[in-house]
Amino acid sequence: MLAALTDGVCRFDGALSAGDTRATASCLRALGITVSPLSDGRTVSVQGRGLRAFRRPAKVLDCRNSGTTVRLLMGLLSAHRFAATLTGDASLRRRPMARVAGPLEAMGARITTTDGRLPVTVRGGPLHDFEYESPVASAQVKTALLFAGLAGGVAVTVTEPQRSRDHTERMLHMLGAWCVTRGNTVAIQPVERLPAFGGMIPGDFSSAAYLVAAALLAERSDLRIVGVNVNPTRIGLLRALERMGAPIGIEDARETLGEPIATLVPVTTHHAPRTTHLAAVTVGPDEIPSMVDEIPLLACLASRAEGTSVFRGVGELRVKESDRLALVAKNLATLGVRAHSEGDTLWVEGTDRPPVGRVETAGDHRLAMSFAVLGTLPGSRVVLDDRECVAVSYPAFFADLRRILRRA
Repeated sequence: MLAALTDGVCRFDGALSAGDTRATASCLRALGITVSPLSDGRTVSVQGRGLRAFRRPAKVLDCRNSGTTVRLLMGLLSAHRFAATLTGDASLRRRPMARVAGPLEAMGARITTTDGRLPVTVRGGPLHDFEYESPVASAQVKTALLFAGLAGGVAVTVTEPQRSRDHTERMLHMLGAWCVTRGNTVAIQPVERLPAFGGMIPGDFSSAAYLVAAALLAERSDLRIVGVNVNPTRIGLLRALERMGAPIGIEDARETLGEPIATLVPVTTHHAPRTTHLAAVTVGPDEIPSMVDEIPLLACLASRAEGTSVFRGVGELRVKESDRLALVAKNLATLGVRAHSEGDTLWVEGTDRPPVGRVETAGDHRLAMSFAVLGTLPGSRVVLDDRECVAVSYPAFFADLRRILRRA
């Protein structure tokens, strides 16, 4: 999306070819942006058209399953003086959009939701300088407002209760925009233009996390995962794993596109049998933004830990692709683990019994991958009701999981 706002051709290597990125590319094309086809191993080019780059779409914009796509586009469309309607699949249509629509309307856009959800129609217009104190720590809400300010040529300040992921701020810094972060507050000033840029896209930490977890559960492994984004606002899982007694090595650190990347080494490289003994962990609300997508995976690992793990402040999981919080507890219980959720807290008691049972994914890719990893334990019999949903973010997941298990 930022590439679309530049004044030149941007080229990227390592772009993910998956459901969410294809949804973004399709919506951008419908808005008049030239985006080359997404396919593994192919350089992707985006032709920038300036800060107010979009043309009126001839059809409804289908964001499929991607909450990032719809919320960020709502921000950019708020600065364009035409109406555009966005929708998505059944899962995305259940997710809350008022948390984005409300502040964008306060900036000057006119937005019509469907009882606070999709479909949403955005009628952009002249925006004004805006300061917003967000009730939730959400990189999607924050970025939607920053994007609206960027495209609308107005100053924006966003304060969050905890600091959320900062990928947008890092890219704006890289592109020379005035963007300042102080504690949990981010502020931008208008810019006249954004220069074209390009490079290698970092590997996604959330996807790498499943392979890290599978290696931890294996008796032995020599896995190394190269080129992973290790942005400090993303790797809360690694800090939790260290407290559980499973520190992850970070080697060959470098930077690309304003982001730190490195090689992750889940276990010491050797070929002797190794059993990972995990200790229970307590995760607090301040940690959740840096690991929100990895909570289901961490809960699955906690089911193998000694003691009871507690996750506090995880209510945001109830409004993801599914009610992840309820389904994590329900599925763990189905597999023979003592687990339950109440309010915004989850408790998981560790066990050494092999997990056995059928997992309800509700079409949620992160639930499917988390429980698939748990199903790699010896003696387990974990059946997923939907394996295809992983294509949203990681189409090669099962193939990669099989590859690393063969090496274990």
